[in-house]
Amino acid sequence: MLVSRSLRQHALSTVVTVGSAALACGLVMAVFNVAKQAEEAFAGDVGFDGVLGARGSQLQLVLNSVFHLDTSPGNLPWEVYQQIADDRRVELAVPYAVGDNYLGFRVVGTTPELFHEFEGRDGATLGLPAGHRWFDADRSEAVVGSVVAKETGLGLGDRFRPSHGPTYVEGTEHKKSYVVTGVLQPTNSPMDRVVWIPIEGVFRMDGHVLKGTGEAYEAEPGVAIPDEAKEVSAVLLKFTSPRAGSLLEVEVNRQGDAATLAFPIASVMGEIFEKLGWMTRVLRVVAYMVVLVAAGGLLAALYNTMNERRRDFAILRAIGARRTTIWLTIVAEAATISALGCLFGFFVYALIVFVAAGIVRATTGVVLDPFAPDPILIYAPVGMIVLGALAGLLPAARAYSTDVADGLAPNS
Repeated sequence: MLVSRSLRQHALSTVVTVGSAALACGLVMAVFNVAKQAEEAFAGDVGFDGVLGARGSQLQLVLNSVFHLDTSPGNLPWEVYQQIADDRRVELAVPYAVGDNYLGFRVVGTTPELFHEFEGRDGATLGLPAGHRWFDADRSEAVVGSVVAKETGLGLGDRFRPSHGPTYVEGTEHKKSYVVTGVLQPTNSPMDRVVWIPIEGVFRMDGHVLKGTGEAYEAEPGVAIPDEAKEVSAVLLKFTSPRAGSLLEVEVNRQGDAATLAFPIASVMGEIFEKLGWMTRVLRVVAYMVVLVAAGGLLAALYNTMNERRRDFAILRAIGARRTTIWLTIVAEAATISALGCLFGFFVYALIVFVAAGIVRATTGVVLDPFAPDPILIYAPVGMIVLGALAGLLPAARAYSTDVADGLAPNS
């Protein structure tokens, strides 16, 4: 009763203080949750164990092949793909050939194993419509990810022409066109932002030169491409066991000099979070500072009203209220303001995460879940309420020490 009456009497101060507490609580929850989800999405299970590619950076190889964010470090001869695919330690080997785009979305050449044998995080295959051949006589079929279909308007039966290079430049379209014969269901992964075509379609694209033998080779219509001329940009791998992957990693990276095996993918992606960890720490420090400012604002708001409320406290004391009751009233008021701020803080949190999730998905295809459970969604509000109560201790101490006679004395 006393608390609600005080909040109504000082409505403007209450609204401002609740707003600052909401911003502080929402910001803390958003920073921690987004950072955690991003790390889990990029450094978690992506369905593949490793990536084999040209000699170079493992991180670049993974970013290019798994997340479609970087340029290809180079190509491997087709023979290398065949050797790794035949290795008894490899359960699944899916070749990728990249280098083109459609309106900025990656065009990736691959084989049907990606759609029928690859299993994502939830254990489900990508799948294709029943009876879908995907390979026709002239290799002109394409399957598009859900985001590609949504943002470009491509649908079943539509034709399009890929452009040369990883980024879209007007006037660089290839002569060959492809027909969309499948649209994948959303996977909430970077695969949603890819246009998939048969790998031989990439080999035969006008302007593409194969150098598997070390010499330039251009495919001719109706003429089979010899395996020794073919190249792949990367091979995505699933191993029979972690030990098998470790053994192959030693053979490829430490004993060989012709290729690079990025394994395990989670460890490779962990590097980028280690390098950018300072950014997360800075954001957390900023969030903590906002919390302290909000607590300071609460303390100042309550303390500054003490002079106005001295007479009220004196009257309460005169009619029998104990000093402890006055003290608890002020602390409860501070805790209530903090609790209201935390309640509205969930709206601030949702707004920040929805915006961040939209940016991340538009850029990478990775989906962040604003409703994903996280301990910070409990710890932050509880901590904010406790901190608010602590901020009320000083004003409460001043109210506790109010002298009845002084408080009831006329001001003039």
